[in-house]
Amino acid sequence: MNVEINNSEYKILIVDDVLSNVLLLKILLSNEKFQISTAMGGKEALEKIQEDLPDLILLDVMMPDVDGFEVTRTLRSMPEPFCDISIIFLTALNGTPEIVKGFQTGANDFISKPFSKEELIIRVKHQISLIAATRIIVQQTEALRASIYSRDKMYSVIAHDLRSPMGSIKMMLNMLVLTTDKEALGSEMYEMLSLANKTTEETFSLLDNLLKWTKSQTGRLNVVYQQTEMVSLTDGVLQIFEKLAEVKQVELKTDVPETCDVYADRDMLKSVLRNLLSNAVKFSKPNGTITIRIKDNVPEEDGKVVVCVEDNGLGMSEEAQKKLLKIETHFSTFGTNNEEGSGLGLLLCQDFVHRNGGRLWFKSKEGVGTTFYFSIPKH
Repeated sequence: MNVEINNSEYKILIVDDVLSNVLLLKILLSNEKFQISTAMGGKEALEKIQEDLPDLILLDVMMPDVDGFEVTRTLRSMPEPFCDISIIFLTALNGTPEIVKGFQTGANDFISKPFSKEELIIRVKHQISLIAATRIIVQQTEALRASIYSRDKMYSVIAHDLRSPMGSIKMMLNMLVLTTDKEALGSEMYEMLSLANKTTEETFSLLDNLLKWTKSQTGRLNVVYQQTEMVSLTDGVLQIFEKLAEVKQVELKTDVPETCDVYADRDMLKSVLRNLLSNAVKFSKPNGTITIRIKDNVPEEDGKVVVCVEDNGLGMSEEAQKKLLKIETHFSTFGTNNEEGSGLGLLLCQDFVHRNGGRLWFKSKEGVGTTFYFSIPKH
């Protein structure tokens, strides 16, 4: 990172018990336009550091009151920003044990006495460049954090404010599709009504996922664990998709026990099932079949219930499977009737399942179909 540095913006504290050393260092660094302050010993240095925080300390090791090692240990045990001050030791101790001790106590660099002007300036400027780079990184991180917060807030507001009216439109269109006589309306108008209904369903699903994803990523979505009967919950979600599957000529089947209890967030489980069923319908061909299975006592998932959503639709290529469920490579594709998606659904499923103590995985073969599995603890 190339950082343009204005030396006059940086404060250096020179600490030495020998006045001639202090004056020499002050002259050399003042000529480089740094702000300079001085302290005649470790005790005075610790007082001055708290009065006027320096960016860098040139610290003599051998001092009679409080030596450089002790000053460094004290600083590193203090809260921010004191513990982060860069320190260069000035020492006549050139042995390996002393150098190791210096770095162990928290020194950033060493300059051996007697030192050359060139070495001093280079080492000081190197530390200042690191300090400048760190400040830029901190500033950019804060700016990025603020940008992400604003973006997530915007997403949340948009999704929340649109979700309610879109839900009402969805319900009205569902009712119209169910009660309208196709012959009386005409095939062309009925097709337009069905298309409007499908588009509204997809938009509502996107808004719902967007709202939940934003809340999840910003830590505003709490998990409410409760004992839940999985079979009845699955039946309730299936009812939502009966009409959609019927329109697409896809059969919905179940292979479930009479009853099966899990301990999880009920709303999150519904979201997971809705998204997995939506995808299964999306990628199923006419006359296809979608089967929901609930399995207990699966050896690989001890103490958990496994739910499967299996379709015999398009399936996925091996290359696509490698990218799926990874946030940096996750993707969305069109369904068999050109249904669109945001790509958020499966990521949301994975997040919700993990939050409830389970895991999400899948098996797929191109042209044969896909099965998604998720496990949920029983207790």
